[in-house]
Amino acid sequence: MFPVEFTTEATDGSARAGTAKTAQGDYTTPCFMPVGTRGAIKYLSATDYEALGAQIVLGNTYHLMLRPGADTIASFGGLAKFAGWNGLTLTDSGGFQVFSLDPKVDDDGVTFKSTYDGSMHRFTAEIAVDVQQKLGATIQMVLDVCPALPSPDATVRLAMRRTAEWAERARKSHSRDDQSLFGIVQGGISPELRTESARHTASLEFDGYGIGGLSVGESRAEMLPALRSALAELPSNRPRYLMGVGDPASLVEAVGLGVDQFDCVMQSRLGRHGTALTTSGKVQVKNAKYALSDDPIDPTCGCQVCARHSVGYLRHLFQVGEPTAMRLLTWHNIAWTLDLMGRMRAAIFDGQFEALRRSVLEVWG
Repeated sequence: MFPVEFTTEATDGSARAGTAKTAQGDYTTPCFMPVGTRGAIKYLSATDYEALGAQIVLGNTYHLMLRPGADTIASFGGLAKFAGWNGLTLTDSGGFQVFSLDPKVDDDGVTFKSTYDGSMHRFTAEIAVDVQQKLGATIQMVLDVCPALPSPDATVRLAMRRTAEWAERARKSHSRDDQSLFGIVQGGISPELRTESARHTASLEFDGYGIGGLSVGESRAEMLPALRSALAELPSNRPRYLMGVGDPASLVEAVGLGVDQFDCVMQSRLGRHGTALTTSGKVQVKNAKYALSDDPIDPTCGCQVCARHSVGYLRHLFQVGEPTAMRLLTWHNIAWTLDLMGRMRAAIFDGQFEALRRSVLEVWG
């Protein structure tokens, strides 16, 4: 494993801005990582990622192992080369997708069906590591058990135990020196279980730490105490990654607690359905009131979509089913979110993070 060397460059309360050094390149934090589930962010290309200023793009292990297959991607030199992407990559373990399929779970691993052809597959901690080593991402995640919330206490505890045991096995199985391996903290919304899980995961000395199993049905008020408890046990010299979270209010609250990086499909999913993220909140561009609007989606946004196109034009594209509409709104939402991360980073350096946090929560809270 390559330990990610995290350098904190500025703090404002618990919020921190820094640089993480990996074997394949550096990235600055706070960092939002767009999701390219099957090797691409829908409607965007690797050239677009570069123009947007993305630093890390995610790939989904579950989907990529099924189509086109890990060995195929390995033959191209890994996921980044396969996609023509010059930046960094992260592959999730596939656990979240697997557990959404109601698999058969035992202490050794999970058995599940392919969503493509119904074929049966087996996943263990070691197989997840092996598949991701073939995918060759900058960062890979251990296989974890992600229970839905709310779940009975016994279910959350069993998920936490299996995640801990699988993490130890993944740690022993991983062998690529040019790839980092992140452990994952579970424990539901219980601060006590989050403390226990984070303490154990940190003792295994991973290259970085994911916090999973949040934003899966609980309220933000329930999420934040659990997140705070986990963060208190994680080392300050490694990145902290809140998995699957991307709404603006949660982003700014989590950065305020000390989280460094995030991923979410929300930005592209909303874009495909006609919803834009703006400094004034969500804008549904398909609404009839925008038919004659010559204004940009967000006058404060500097992205190329806002610089060139009106809401009225975008509405027209959605009305006639033009795929360009989904591409442009996906671009805007990712650009807007990356800009929010940049504004948070600048605010931490300037000692103005709390003011930014309040302004975001006034709109999105």
